[in-house]
Amino acid sequence: MVLETLDSDDNTQAQAEASSAEKVNDEVSTEFNFDDDPANPYNWPKWKKNVLLAATAIIAFTGDIHYQPGTSTTNRRIRSLQHRGLPPSNDILRRPLEMAMVDSECRSVLALGLGPIIGGPLSETTGRKAIYIGAASLGGLFALGAGFTTSFAGLSILRFFAGFAYGPSLSIGSGFLAETYTPAERGLPSLLWILSPFLGPGLGPVLGVFLVDRMGWRWTQFTLVFFSVFSLIWVLIGSESYHPVIQRRRMKQLGIPPPKSTPLIDTLRHFLSKGLFRPLHMMLTEPIVGLLSLYVAFVFGVLFNFFGAFFYIFQSVYGFTIVQSGLVFLAVALGCVIGALTIGLCDRLFYQPQVRRFPPHQVPPEYRLLPALIGSVALPVSLFIFAWTTRPSISPAVPIFAIVIFGAGNINLFVSALQYTGDVYHRTNVASATSANSLARYGLAAVFPLFSLQLYRNLGVAWASSLLGFVSIALLPLPWLLFKFGKAIRNKSKYQTATY
Repeated sequence: MVLETLDSDDNTQAQAEASSAEKVNDEVSTEFNFDDDPANPYNWPKWKKNVLLAATAIIAFTGDIHYQPGTSTTNRRIRSLQHRGLPPSNDILRRPLEMAMVDSECRSVLALGLGPIIGGPLSETTGRKAIYIGAASLGGLFALGAGFTTSFAGLSILRFFAGFAYGPSLSIGSGFLAETYTPAERGLPSLLWILSPFLGPGLGPVLGVFLVDRMGWRWTQFTLVFFSVFSLIWVLIGSESYHPVIQRRRMKQLGIPPPKSTPLIDTLRHFLSKGLFRPLHMMLTEPIVGLLSLYVAFVFGVLFNFFGAFFYIFQSVYGFTIVQSGLVFLAVALGCVIGALTIGLCDRLFYQPQVRRFPPHQVPPEYRLLPALIGSVALPVSLFIFAWTTRPSISPAVPIFAIVIFGAGNINLFVSALQYTGDVYHRTNVASATSANSLARYGLAAVFPLFSLQLYRNLGVAWASSLLGFVSIALLPLPWLLFKFGKAIRNKSKYQTATY
């Protein structure tokens, strides 16, 4: 029954978003052609598209930088709470302080994965801009409350809701890209958008250790408020990009009767089916969504595993200070930049020639997977180098270089997976596929820090990292299989997918 409902929604929504002519009767369609209308985001000038791209990237960066981890910094943050006379909650009294703070950070990461489940479908009712305004405003307010809280319980709750508010900004960007840029021009904008939240985890710990060390833990939250205000300004300057919302507004401006509003019960049914059931259904029944979600979730989990382990590893092996250990995370950011350059080269040298070879907007999605093929090899190589060179007799520059390789492979895989998903599925299903990916990766990312320290303390750096390397080798064939058999898999999909 659920499958029938989802399939029915696919057909009706695909027709609803194709053009305004499919939303109104023939008489109205002769008066209003949205495809050629200047309000259509595809027809916007580049500067208008890029303003909205900047707004989308900044709010996504703010959402991911809200996680500023590190066991040493969290311990110091707790000591700061205690020194200021803020008593810990009973929950902390029952467990070690270190694990209590790690649990709090993990819950805030999990909230980032839960937010898109609500925000993604809601953006297709209210529009993208309203969700971005809500994310920046509510996220900033919750961060402000976390900065002024007088209890650890309050800090945990407020940070959870801040993550939940920021979460939708990390998923609806794929919808914005699909409805604003044509496939041929989507490569660089999607790269810039995806790079921004990836720089958040790389720069967040660096920012966190400096703020905690120099100004106190509260400034980790106040800084988020500043980022939220800055992103809100850009969002307000930007325009709405969701086609049905723009179409309705444009038709009112032209004096054309807009389509009848969908009954509330149908809207609610659509919201529940698409927001709650469809992402899970796609993850379980669509091999493309399920396999890529699994792979990206694992790599994201390893990244957050490093967040919990880097301070322990570099302090215990090399005697780094807290600040020096925090600076190691710059290697992740550097790797993301190198990976972004690699993706740009792949787009220019590999994908763009296919644009000239195939009919307009009909390049097979599998040509998006070249960066993922590179990343699938880079990831195990980086993990094994890190595993067996992190020792006092070897310069710390070697394992840090391995982290750079990991950061590059990570973003290569992630960007390629999202670009591929965006090209495979119809716009009405992209948000659901992206929400499934977000839920998987942030769900696993929330779990990894819970055992990362125990993993490295019990197995040692070499074998703990090697264990992760062996798993990455087991997952390595996935993008290669999709590159080889992607079209056959797409043809068997129960959802509307690209047929070329």
